[in-house]
Amino acid sequence: MKSEMTKRFKGWTSIVSILAVSGALLAGCSGTSESQTSSDGDTIPNVSLDGVQKSEQLSARVPSDIAARGKLIVGSDTTFAPAEFLAGPDGNTPVGFDVDLSNAIAKKLGLDLDFQSANFDSILPALGTKYDIGASAFYITKKRLEAVNMVSYQKGGSTLLVKAGNPHGLTLDNLCGQTIAVQTGSTQLDDLQEFSKKCQDSGEQAIDAIELKTNAEAITRLSTDGAVGVLSGQTLLGYAATQSHGQLETIDATYNAGIDGIAVAKSDTEFAQLIADTINELINDGTYAQIMSAWGQKGLVERADVNPETSM
Repeated sequence: MKSEMTKRFKGWTSIVSILAVSGALLAGCSGTSESQTSSDGDTIPNVSLDGVQKSEQLSARVPSDIAARGKLIVGSDTTFAPAEFLAGPDGNTPVGFDVDLSNAIAKKLGLDLDFQSANFDSILPALGTKYDIGASAFYITKKRLEAVNMVSYQKGGSTLLVKAGNPHGLTLDNLCGQTIAVQTGSTQLDDLQEFSKKCQDSGEQAIDAIELKTNAEAITRLSTDGAVGVLSGQTLLGYAATQSHGQLETIDATYNAGIDGIAVAKSDTEFAQLIADTINELINDGTYAQIMSAWGQKGLVERADVNPETSM
């Protein structure tokens, strides 16, 4: 059984890299959203953005350096399916709802899109210098709002991914002494450390937190029995479960239902407001709902706001 699991999960990246995606995922094609079928039968959406036109009013507010460059540079950890991951015939084309939304924003602003892969914990410090915005399923937290501006665009939460049938009977309340994989620099790592402290304070064993650079590595660690669970965002883990062909599942509970945000440098509040106004135009014309629903997302926001209040 273990060898079969290892074969199926040589790495989470292997699941998404074999998805055969048309290069039109970034450029779009005529008509409504369609699906592309991969070589192993999985499907991912092909979202048409042909109807998204440049807004003269919004594009006039683009900062002069970005306008002169002619492209919107986005930093993203492209291992967060279905938000952003690498697929396509070459296995190196960014796809996902963050990619489609960033592309729609760029089109509204009259810009090309330059969607760049980066390590998750390197994105926020590089805003305003290397990247114009960060789109990587960032939870909006009080700590992050101290460092950057954030524009709300999706409701989210955290949960656990486990083997099918949840053989260890994991819940969010019985993780003491368990080995849980988690991504370095993530909100869930902070949560896991807090959970572990509560375990120790109550006289139980600490949680064995396995820190890994990507969610892909964390999921692979679970699939190869190096951990009994993965703690991450429900959007990402739910997609991982659907792509595992019945080998993995999420537990029924979530916590810290919060909001995901696109990040902008702290010094660029006007640009952050422009991103929010652009998303709101995409909400009003239906493009936002088209993108998010095509990727199976249900946590849609009614409007995008800059630096909304958060309890996280």
